[in-house]
Amino acid sequence: MIIDKNTVYKVADLARIEIKENEVDDLTQEMNKILTFMEKLNELDTDGVAPLVYMNEEANVWREDIAVNEISVADGLKNAAVHNESFFMVPKIIEK
Repeated sequence: MIIDKNTVYKVADLARIEIKENEVDDLTQEMNKILTFMEKLNELDTDGVAPLVYMNEEANVWREDIAVNEISVADGLKNAAVHNESFFMVPKIIEK
């Protein structure tokens, strides 16, 4: 596949980037270099290679999602500067 000016403009439009007229020739050359490199990679024999999904093969260890009351309301509010019996009191920051 050969990249031309129309393809560069189409890719720029899809990527929502603005390109200048003087950048089109350089981008055309660069994109053609990238495609040439990718075609070289397609020549490699990858029959025995497993697909790479993650960089490491570590498995996530998931824990059950159980609600636990770790701290009481009184302990949570103990270091608050201003509070009532259940909530932190903070200054209003949004004006109408």
